[in-house]
Amino acid sequence: MPGSDGKPRKIGFWYRLAAVLAKPPLILLFKRDWRGMEHIPQDGGFITVVNHNSYLDPLSYAHYQYNTGRVPRFLAKVGLFKGGFVGAVMRGTGQIPVYRESADAVGAFRAAVEAIEKGECVAFYPEGTLTRDPEMWPMAGKTGAARVALLTRAPVVPVAQWGANLAMPPYAREKKLRLFPRKTLTVQAGPPLDLSAFYDREPTAEVLREVTDVMMDAVSEQLAVVRGEPAPAERYDMRKAAARRREQRAVREDRQEARTADGQHEPAGGAPAAAEAAEGETNA
Repeated sequence: MPGSDGKPRKIGFWYRLAAVLAKPPLILLFKRDWRGMEHIPQDGGFITVVNHNSYLDPLSYAHYQYNTGRVPRFLAKVGLFKGGFVGAVMRGTGQIPVYRESADAVGAFRAAVEAIEKGECVAFYPEGTLTRDPEMWPMAGKTGAARVALLTRAPVVPVAQWGANLAMPPYAREKKLRLFPRKTLTVQAGPPLDLSAFYDREPTAEVLREVTDVMMDAVSEQLAVVRGEPAPAERYDMRKAAARRREQRAVREDRQEARTADGQHEPAGGAPAAAEAAEGETNA
């Protein structure tokens, strides 16, 4: 358990059990390319911000950091903590439940702050979900990690990962592993970010967005090194994409209403239906 002296959390029974179960298949089925472990602090509390492109990548990242001796505490949806073996592991390893869209949601961030102040690592997926970017680059992030970083002033380590998405692509029609040819799970940590310029500023929504952009820029830079290609100049933003879809849908509906008013009826499977189908494929 973490101590008040800020020393790292010891690797307890449940984390060791999870490692015993998860590491052998990961080692057998995948190759590993682990970089930047020297950037993981050896003592004291800290934050990692990590990109998310596969249901498998929490395991590859946890494997990477477990081997540094600094086990992470993840923020995870509360449903994973309910009953069964998975729930027991989540509770036993000290993961932090997130109650989305409820009065208890702030409790997750309070728990994250407390963990960091006790000398632990808290891992954030700032995107909040699997990336929707068509090329698997990190999306625009949410501001929770920024809020915790400014409150604790703890080191923030950007981490990029690649390869799990090739073995288990996000949003694939069939959620199954594609093991052959054998994939390489690459995890790369960069140097801690210098956020000192933000410490004396009031944590307004604008400041939190600026800090979040600094974090996501750093994660994207690390991923660009891993992939050997430049990151896009603009990150995919789910809110902006949703707004564009609503606007496009409204335009189609207005056109349809105009046709109907003029006595023109679009045949079944006509342009609006085709456009709707195309939109569904683009944003799947």
